[in-house]
Amino acid sequence: MNYLYSFSDSWSTVFLVLNIIYLTTAVIVAISVVLDNRNPTKTIAWVVVLFVLPILGLIFYFLVGKNYRKEKIFSRKGLKDFERIRNLNDNQIIELMNEDFISNEKIRTKLPIINLLLRNSKALLTKKNRVTILNNGKQTFNSIISELRKAKNHIHLEFYIIDDDNIGNEIREILIGKAKEGVKIRLIFDDVGSWKLGRKYLRSLEEAGIEFYPFMPVRFPFLANRINYRNHRKIIVIDGRVGFVGGINIADRYIVGNEEIPFWRDTHIKIEGEAVNSLQVVFLIDWYFVSEKIINDRLYFPKSKIQNRQLVQITASGPDSDWSSIMQAYFSAISTAMEYIYISVPYFIPNESILTALKTVALSGIDVRMIIPGNADSFLAYNGTMSYVEELLEAGIRVFGYKKGFVHSKLLMVDDVFASVGTANMDIRSFDDNFEVNALIYDEKLCNELKIFFLEDLSDCVEFELDTHRRRSLARKTVESFARIFSPLL
Repeated sequence: MNYLYSFSDSWSTVFLVLNIIYLTTAVIVAISVVLDNRNPTKTIAWVVVLFVLPILGLIFYFLVGKNYRKEKIFSRKGLKDFERIRNLNDNQIIELMNEDFISNEKIRTKLPIINLLLRNSKALLTKKNRVTILNNGKQTFNSIISELRKAKNHIHLEFYIIDDDNIGNEIREILIGKAKEGVKIRLIFDDVGSWKLGRKYLRSLEEAGIEFYPFMPVRFPFLANRINYRNHRKIIVIDGRVGFVGGINIADRYIVGNEEIPFWRDTHIKIEGEAVNSLQVVFLIDWYFVSEKIINDRLYFPKSKIQNRQLVQITASGPDSDWSSIMQAYFSAISTAMEYIYISVPYFIPNESILTALKTVALSGIDVRMIIPGNADSFLAYNGTMSYVEELLEAGIRVFGYKKGFVHSKLLMVDDVFASVGTANMDIRSFDDNFEVNALIYDEKLCNELKIFFLEDLSDCVEFELDTHRRRSLARKTVESFARIFSPLL
């Protein structure tokens, strides 16, 4: 009996010691999180995780929570900028002071955004472009395949997700065929987003002489200490003459849906002209990061023959940037709105700045409308997004749930003269953790075209009503509240 008591007492002592060690470690880590001066939402979320989930919370933090951006592990990804681009940037800041640079008076009201992006991300304002809006997956892939088949010199591709499915294999066969013709092909894919991409698929590319690299490779996608920083960009550059950017990955779901969601609504753009050079720079800097090979031959920056005048800025942001350039562009565009703001976004988990800006302009009488998913592709992200609906409605923002399928477009439209199309969501992950790229468009014709598509999408939506939404169940509110706390961490 004494032996049993002694054995039990010993284990109690061990358990007590382990608890003390854990609590001490958790307190130290919690203090470290606070001292990082992160977004308050993330800080609170991590402190809650550390104390609500014993052991697991601590492990989870060390795997995905450490602030590698602050620790400068990317350090501009080892490459500052191309000297030529820096010089062009400095010259353009001076040129923008010329009153004749932008003749359209409405577009001139967006000069603060243009200047902001020149300074925070060296995003050149390109003038001679022809932009085509690609309003769904089928249209996008038809255009991409058509241009890939025309390639003569090089093809550069960078994607978050490449699936080994019908469209993934069709594009693979085109790339292999082009490689055999002597076209130089370089491919970057995110190692987590494309973790299902099989060896057979990659081996066929390698055998054809196609160069490819996974972005920040990880051995265990769910247990990687840098899983938090992913390359979410979708870029194609062909011969330096045509480029594609937007929200669509290489996957069948954007054409035929999937088992859970029968239709995926997304938006991409095709660019011909000077802005293609900007997309090329983003790709080649990323290529240096993954391959340690510097490519800045002028062959990859041919002089554009496009005379069509459509103003476009390509801006990239990520953990390698000193500023959250895309978030700052969103904030500036929202804050300077005079007539309306239309937003289509799959994940809305904003920081306090964006949320306050939206509510402020809506309360000021600006027409603010937002399309969010009516169907979930992620339980946590969907419920996190839903947790904001009530306060948006209270501020006078009209919120619509897309019911035809899943809305994956990342669009921001302001005053018929500004639009953003790209990869960045309005969430903390896109603002702080992911490598993103957006095209900022200053053109009335293109903005009106996007506006028409947005208004058409509203016919496939159900508008949220404040009184009805307030009456949702306590269980639903509880799920949304917890999702709001934890969603910034994933």
